[in-house]
Amino acid sequence: MNAVNDKRRNENTDYLFQIILSLKDLDECYQFFDDLCTISELKDMSQRIQVARMLDEKKVYSEIVSVTGASTATISRVNRCLLYGSDGYRMALDRMKELSNEK
Repeated sequence: MNAVNDKRRNENTDYLFQIILSLKDLDECYQFFDDLCTISELKDMSQRIQVARMLDEKKVYSEIVSVTGASTATISRVNRCLLYGSDGYRMALDRMKELSNEK
């Protein structure tokens, strides 16, 4: 675990993540995140994931802006995380690729 994660880790955040891990299916996720997040927060998070996926697919910024509506600042931030972050995006993207290959 890196220093950034150490600073953010606390009992409340651990509890939040344990709750997320306990969700059993897509419907439960929708129910939980509908209560937890504003529509804007949920759209922002899903947009960042889409940006990460497109960057991973080697799409150019102009195409990502056009498809997602994300700002170049958001795209740059996500790209920086992919290149120099905690590897959270990388782990999640790789896992989704594995799951889609299993189908």
